[in-house]
Amino acid sequence: MNQIGRPIANPIVVLRVEFDDWAVLFNPDTAAAVGINPVGVAVWRGMDGKSGIEEIVAEINRNFEEVSTDALEEISEFVGVLAEQGFVGFDLTDKHR
Repeated sequence: MNQIGRPIANPIVVLRVEFDDWAVLFNPDTAAAVGINPVGVAVWRGMDGKSGIEEIVAEINRNFEEVSTDALEEISEFVGVLAEQGFVGFDLTDKHR
């Protein structure tokens, strides 16, 4: 899945880091919550609207051991699911390109 634009974490969503760097994302607008693993936390923190999915995946590869060879596809899918649930939006401008 290839999104258009750079992902931006919804600023109203709360990230609550729990044990062993696992976390919960909570969207107060919808009362939706989702649990994420440490890689998901790193992806979430990378969604600042300045980095595309490829750049976020490159950062994951630099900071985690044994990253899946399908990381780009898996992270794109993860971001897509978060977007469908209102946790993430996309910067569609080309000001960073």
